Amino acid sequence: MKKSLQKFGICLFILVFSSHFSVFAQSEPESFTAKHAVYLEVGGSSGRYAINYSKIFHQNGKLKLNASAGFSMWRNELKDFKTIWLPVVPLEVSALYGKSKHHLEMGFGFTSLLDRGLEFKSESLELKDRVAIDAFIPLRVGYRYQKPDGGFFFRIGYTPIINFPPRTGGNWSFYPYHVGISFGKSF
Repeated sequence: MKKSLQKFGICLFILVFSSHFSVFAQSEPESFTAKHAVYLEVGGSSGRYAINYSKIFHQNGKLKLNASAGFSMWRNELKDFKTIWLPVVPLEVSALYGKSKHHLEMGFGFTSLLDRGLEFKSESLELKDRVAIDAFIPLRVGYRYQKPDGGFFFRIGYTPIINFPPRTGGNWSFYPYHVGISFGKSF
């Protein structure tokens, strides 16, 4: 009885999935006419938040290639309680795979920022204000909702970050627990 029930379950599983895939195989993906998007991203490739512009620059069936650039200002407070706003520029390239409005999105980026801190000079025993260019590489795996003809735009993704300090002489580091969510409009 148990073996016959297992065989029935396996046959039902194969039947359901084979009919499910044949339905998808018959439909063609829609061509995107709304290739541009403007959106607010929290987390993600910006690290904290950013206003972004993106464009789909290549389409071939279910595969689309996308590039985006953004801008943000990060607040930095020093020990003297002075607040400084530092610019951040996230750049990203991603591949979208899917038909119609639902897509798997995978990509990577490069985010550059100005970083400000205090540096201790051991020779003179003084603190010196230091501004340096810093950068990190965000990776992305996520879901993207974008209609082919434009309108509401949404995406959510897992975005681990590889931090490399190009000028500060620090160590490379990896931050695996990072996500991003975006809302906006495609046109």
